[in-house]
Amino acid sequence: MSNVNIQPLADRVLVEAAAAETTTASGIIIPDTATEKPSQGKIVAVGPGKKDEPLTVKVGDTVLYGKYAGTEITFEGKTYLIMREADIFAII
Repeated sequence: MSNVNIQPLADRVLVEAAAAETTTASGIIIPDTATEKPSQGKIVAVGPGKKDEPLTVKVGDTVLYGKYAGTEITFEGKTYLIMREADIFAII
């Protein structure tokens, strides 16, 4: 698991996106230009939550989120997504 020095604020979480699929089930290689953006990842940091709304996700959870959810950031050479907890659909 990643150990990052980023502390999200309020109800935001930092997600490390899973790798995109590079081959189909039948073994066909998918080029980089045709791969879909992954919609699942692992939580690497969480904010403290809002005053009356504690967060339900925790560091280490694998989550599903919307295709266009969050903002992509690069920190120390790795790419992460920072998003509100409301953008997360489910914990796997």
